[in-house]
Amino acid sequence: MPESRTRDSFLYSRLLIGKTRQLLFRARKKELDIYHVSPRQAHVITCIYDLGDRASLNELAERTERNLNTLSINMTKMEQAGLVKKIRDTPKSTKLRYELTETGLNIYNEIKGIKSAKKIMGTLTEEERQQLITLLEKIVNKTPNNQ
Repeated sequence: MPESRTRDSFLYSRLLIGKTRQLLFRARKKELDIYHVSPRQAHVITCIYDLGDRASLNELAERTERNLNTLSINMTKMEQAGLVKKIRDTPKSTKLRYELTETGLNIYNEIKGIKSAKKIMGTLTEEERQQLITLLEKIVNKTPNNQ
């Protein structure tokens, strides 16, 4: 390891994590552009599909790690784009859930096979990926949620 890396391994590791995240994001965005959805929208579409009839705003906020206000704005935009629809179980119910529209479901079926992350992460062996997962989980699990 070059001397400059050893002097500030905290900064360098943060830089590499950020750079890796950006590489993954750009590759995913490039693949999704043909469907006119962002990586964040694709993530929400996948979460709604996975949650089925339990796809409430609270559940989606938890799954996507977004605050309710931000997610609510995103959901309104996705509804306007015809990707999702709000469902009330009863006409007077204040509880809302979301479902994919036919367009949203079609996009889900197209994007579920996108492999940009697998291609990038495939440069690591399975053992190396497991080591990386272990190390990243350690960071995530030891960091308080409010930081």
